[in-house]
Amino acid sequence: MIEILLKILAAYLLGGLMGGDIMRWLRGGADLRQSGSGNVGATNALRTRGKGFALGVLLIDIGKGVVASLAIPAIHVPGPPQAPLPQLTVGFLCGVAVAMGHCYPLFQKFRGGKGVATLAGVFGALLPAALPWMLLVFVLAVILTGYVAIASIGGAVAAFVYVALFDGGVQSAAGLFALAMLLLVTFKHRENIARLLEGSEHRFDKAMIVHKWLAR
Repeated sequence: MIEILLKILAAYLLGGLMGGDIMRWLRGGADLRQSGSGNVGATNALRTRGKGFALGVLLIDIGKGVVASLAIPAIHVPGPPQAPLPQLTVGFLCGVAVAMGHCYPLFQKFRGGKGVATLAGVFGALLPAALPWMLLVFVLAVILTGYVAIASIGGAVAAFVYVALFDGGVQSAAGLFALAMLLLVTFKHRENIARLLEGSEHRFDKAMIVHKWLAR
């Protein structure tokens, strides 16, 4: 039990290493929390710092999801033998922890991102068959609506539906993980949902490829 708790703690702390902060340390410039939407994730980085900076943020946030769910569970912690727990189950626990660490980082006063990129890394590592559906819905939502919030929630819904129907069911470890992450993503986008209802949410007009094509 101690070993599992240590791994969960390590995953949470890893989640707190924000891609936006690391890129700022490497490239300089203002804190993402003080510009644009105030979010430290890749979407705000794209709006305020450009494609190269945003790509770096995205890759770091995805990477820590992969490391937390694959590498950390595989680490052997010295100590007395403990009751075994399937490595995949530990991976899901660490996946939850790294997402929570990204959303609520301890050393940044719990002001983190929204967890979508990090969760994409976890899904890619532990549920790779669900990831294409998650990405497909995300991309379609962006190019059809221009709203990243809708795309993020839609991607989480797609991942949950796939796991629930084709990869273990709702009551499996994978299903419970996917459901928990859907609830987390939705909760983290609650302000975006409110702005969508008000009609004041920021929209990526440049991403609306279908709209541009129909408007010709």
